[in-house]
Amino acid sequence: MEENSANRHYPWQNFHGPNLGYVMELYEQYLQDPNSVDDDIRNMFAAWGAPETVEQVEVNGSSKTTQALQMSVSISKLQKVAKAVKFAEDIRTYGHLNASIYPMGIKHEDTNVLDPSRYGLTVEDLKEIPASILCKDAPSNVQNGVDAINYLKDIYTKSIAFEFQHVHNLEEKQWLNEMVESGKIFRDLSIEKRIAILKRLSEVEGFENFLHRTFVGQKRFSIEGLDMLVPMLDELISEAVQNGTTNINIGMAHRGRLSVLAHVLGKPYELIFSEFQHAPNKELVPSEGSIGINYGWSGDVKYHLGADKQIKDDNIVRARLTLANNPSHLEFIDPIVEGYTRAAQDDRTKGGYPEQDVQKSMAVLIHGDAAFPGEGVVAETLNLSQLTGYKTGGTIHIIANNMIGFTTESRDSRSTKYASDLAKGFEIPIVHVNADDPEACLAAIYIAHLYRQRFNKDFLIDLIGYRRYGHNEMDEPVATNPLLYEKIQNHDTIRALYAKQLIREGIVSNDEVEKFQQDVADKLQEAFKKVPERKDEVGDIQVPEKVICGLPKVDTSVPIEVLNTINQELIAWPEGFNPFKKLQRILERRAKVFSDEGKVDWSLAEAFAFASILKDGTPIRITGQDSERGTFAHRHLVLHDVKTGETYSPLHRMSNVKASFAIHNSPLSEVSVLGFEYGYNVYAPETLVLWEAQFGDFANVAQVMFDQFISAGRAKWGQKSGLVMLLPHGFEGQGPEHSSGRLERYLQLAAENNWTVANVTTAAQYFHILRRQAAVLMREEVRPLIIMTPKSLLRNPHTVSDVHELVSGEFKPIIEQEGLGSNPDAVKRILLCTGKVAIDLADRVAKQKSLDWLHIVRIEEIYPFPKKHLEQLFQRFQNLEEIVWVQEEPMNMGSWTFMDPQLRSIAPEGVDVKYIGRLRRSSPAEGDPNVHKKEQNRIVTEALTRK
Repeated sequence: MEENSANRHYPWQNFHGPNLGYVMELYEQYLQDPNSVDDDIRNMFAAWGAPETVEQVEVNGSSKTTQALQMSVSISKLQKVAKAVKFAEDIRTYGHLNASIYPMGIKHEDTNVLDPSRYGLTVEDLKEIPASILCKDAPSNVQNGVDAINYLKDIYTKSIAFEFQHVHNLEEKQWLNEMVESGKIFRDLSIEKRIAILKRLSEVEGFENFLHRTFVGQKRFSIEGLDMLVPMLDELISEAVQNGTTNINIGMAHRGRLSVLAHVLGKPYELIFSEFQHAPNKELVPSEGSIGINYGWSGDVKYHLGADKQIKDDNIVRARLTLANNPSHLEFIDPIVEGYTRAAQDDRTKGGYPEQDVQKSMAVLIHGDAAFPGEGVVAETLNLSQLTGYKTGGTIHIIANNMIGFTTESRDSRSTKYASDLAKGFEIPIVHVNADDPEACLAAIYIAHLYRQRFNKDFLIDLIGYRRYGHNEMDEPVATNPLLYEKIQNHDTIRALYAKQLIREGIVSNDEVEKFQQDVADKLQEAFKKVPERKDEVGDIQVPEKVICGLPKVDTSVPIEVLNTINQELIAWPEGFNPFKKLQRILERRAKVFSDEGKVDWSLAEAFAFASILKDGTPIRITGQDSERGTFAHRHLVLHDVKTGETYSPLHRMSNVKASFAIHNSPLSEVSVLGFEYGYNVYAPETLVLWEAQFGDFANVAQVMFDQFISAGRAKWGQKSGLVMLLPHGFEGQGPEHSSGRLERYLQLAAENNWTVANVTTAAQYFHILRRQAAVLMREEVRPLIIMTPKSLLRNPHTVSDVHELVSGEFKPIIEQEGLGSNPDAVKRILLCTGKVAIDLADRVAKQKSLDWLHIVRIEEIYPFPKKHLEQLFQRFQNLEEIVWVQEEPMNMGSWTFMDPQLRSIAPEGVDVKYIGRLRRSSPAEGDPNVHKKEQNRIVTEALTRK
């Protein structure tokens, strides 16, 4: 009785006088509306009832003894509640360790977390605790602590499991817990819906089986073991489109790609079959144009190709669905798809930054379980998700987890328990789901989409299945994974499992199940009959004529009055804006030099180019690690108020502009940012997109993007790009790093007019090449542009241009040195060079006399090789004896290995082709600045010394 009395009155014994009165008022309020009081007070009322005073009862004549007993019992009860709350929270945190999320029945070792005795609790203890304290979102039949614990165990250890504890935002975590614990995540599926899932699984399995039987030994990277990926994508796309999303972009590697192409994108079966047969298939593309399949001139294997689909309703296009082309560099498509998505979200039709609507477009990235933790580009892409210049309102990530990478088991491919653990560092909610439970898989999609809609953040689904065959259907997996594949060979397919479930529930019959399979088989056989005969004669690769012909001639000049207006607007600060005084003086002095002397330095030429392009109606986006200011403090297109810290860009307030200007400092990442910008440009081809490396050699880290996408995307997939890459390059004694932009790599990849590689040396040249690129963006001839940009030359007087070169000039593939070559008959040697060494030569030439025997020509556009310009040049010098290529890079780097055969092919008869520069080296540049100066002096001296 004494214990019950203490229990009944605790904790009200600590409230007296006005405090007790206040608590009583709250209790009356609680009786009328429980939600009207704070959570803590509400839980207290639910646990302990109405507030009452504690009567002092004497035991053995001592009231002190009674108070001590009451306090002891109260503390004990409080401790039980605290342990029960901890128990419930641990179920939420660790329940996934005991969940049935593995089709192959893998078990975890630690099951003690679900044992009440571990917490010092008994069933009787739990019964005394109201359910609402442990699980406030539980259904009404959950009444006490025992019910609540059992309910939580059931919820958190199903074939779908949850990891939300790393999400620190309280609102998000409460929402996630409520979705799970209220049961809202599990919608009742209609009979029609469940039958539709079975039919879809029948299509997927039937398609894969048909390929396996018909094209024996051919690679296809089947989806089998993760068949539910297709219905999950169906569901996600349907949910998104119904909620107003008009653009969905999917990135995935080759595992399951053919099934996704066939069933989600609607690529006709016969077209896929023809690719296995190597048969002509262009006529098999649907004529109505709802499916877009891109082809380049050299092509790619079938499981790398992408497609576009228009989702229509009564002949009205409701959405565009894109599966991005992707090579075997698994995860490198991730940032590209994010770039697609941001481009679709941005409205670029007004001045200033683009207006973004994250609901217009959604990215879906399908990862491999080995690749997600193994490829660094994944982490770099996840890091973009909440950055202003790159966020896309939340990406739905699905790990297509077949528990094996090539032949490597999970224990050898990652240091984490789950493939998904990387996402925890970015506070991305994670759901693990058994791929053999279709309805749990759809529940995972439902919560993922709702979370994205509500919070505009990423969500990850770890779809755990298996891989029925070897990595590429030509492998024998039993050789390296015998125990796993013994289980897989005896395991029913998901279609068979779900069919049995629906038969047990009386939803379908055996005959209906067999009919579903037969219908699929008939459809596949009919499609196979449409495939043309295999073509034995193989034609040559044909590059499109417009690509072969190169860039068209365009007018890139700008009237002087336009430049004058721009110049004034560049320094017209908003009222009340306080720029850094030193910087203000620099910018005003630059503007004054233009207006007084008609001179344009590099940074002003760039600003003129950007502003005039915007006035022409072309949007611009430029990013890089220091793009707002410029790595070398030369650009300053985003200014900071020294008093308020607010920013201002003069290009956002230009007059007569109907195009956006986006400029963002990027994170310290090259591969993800360059991939993002490439994707943005591909999806928004009307936009001049520029990526600037902090130093040119940092582009090394993004080499896959250059190799697999930018240089070859059009040849492989017909994927056009006009992306501009600014790579600072030049040897100034700074050591092996930050000297070379690795020019040789882009020249090695140059072929079929796939891109332009330039190394320009004057402000006017830079101005015109940017304007030319903007002018060709929407033409068939468009191609990426790589510019080796200067560092020390940014402020060199030899790079400054007269205004008339902007007003009436154009880009020149070659530039002749002023003051030389005026007496053609006297010229014996022509020096050809590119970039900074040309300025070094110009500096020395200005100090020397009697150089009529010499001429110097700068190659400003290295690729395409300016063959006609040089042939015409050589014809002017009838007494020419030698053509000398001069470079500051080592002999095995820079332009020499590219230029050598080109120059020999056009050199006049009897004229030698020679090289002056550094010797072949393994490192790009010397580490000692004094050694650098000595070598640089030797090169220039040798070039200007008559033999």
